[in-house]
Amino acid sequence: MHGFWKLTWTEIKLFLREPMAAFFTLAFPLMMLFLFGSIYGNEPTPFFGGYGSVDVSVPAYTAMIIATGGLLSITITLASYREKRILRRLKATPLRPQAVLGAHVMVVFLMTVLGMVLLVVAAKLVYGLRFNGNPFDVVLAFLLSSLSFFALGFVIAGLMPTARSAQAVSMVIFYPMLFLSGAAIPREVLPETIRQVAQFLPLTHVVSLLRGLWVGDSWEKYLLEVTVLSLMLILCLVVSSKTFRWE
Repeated sequence: MHGFWKLTWTEIKLFLREPMAAFFTLAFPLMMLFLFGSIYGNEPTPFFGGYGSVDVSVPAYTAMIIATGGLLSITITLASYREKRILRRLKATPLRPQAVLGAHVMVVFLMTVLGMVLLVVAAKLVYGLRFNGNPFDVVLAFLLSSLSFFALGFVIAGLMPTARSAQAVSMVIFYPMLFLSGAAIPREVLPETIRQVAQFLPLTHVVSLLRGLWVGDSWEKYLLEVTVLSLMLILCLVVSSKTFRWE
């Protein structure tokens, strides 16, 4: 276990030294919060079901952080490590292969949690963020969503031959989902056609689940979202177990 935590600490320092990963996980959601919060404020409005703009944006921005961790951090880093033969050298250490991969997942998850915490604290202090849900339910939804997107990141990292190709594919998947799912722009302002198309995007289901539980809805209302994310997790785990390569 000592080796696992030492590797995890090393990965944390490497993560924070990587400008792109740290920016999109920790800084960009806060920028979005303050930008749109300063424009629209957080006054309750019927347009958002009696909640304010910030109230519905925080769980949506949390979905953005989750997608960033899975599609950018995990995918690009693991593909880069394999291309530079770092994975091969790590596999040759006394640490078990599962511990090597687990340390990286642990780091991305901790940074994802940190990004959400910073977002919630800033929204509460500056805009009086409202929360009517069950914290335990939101944590479970956060965990399911994170694991689903992390598993997708492993699939892409295993299939792409280089870090550059992994980055290109990840961004092609990430940015359309970001703007069509409601993670960056509230889905209430999107045209109906776009909302219909967005139902086929995994991130849409993360946004719906987190937003619903955030305002106090029950799990029964989001069985579709839970089913989609659970199937995505299982399928991606099976595929990544067959396609992930150390070198």
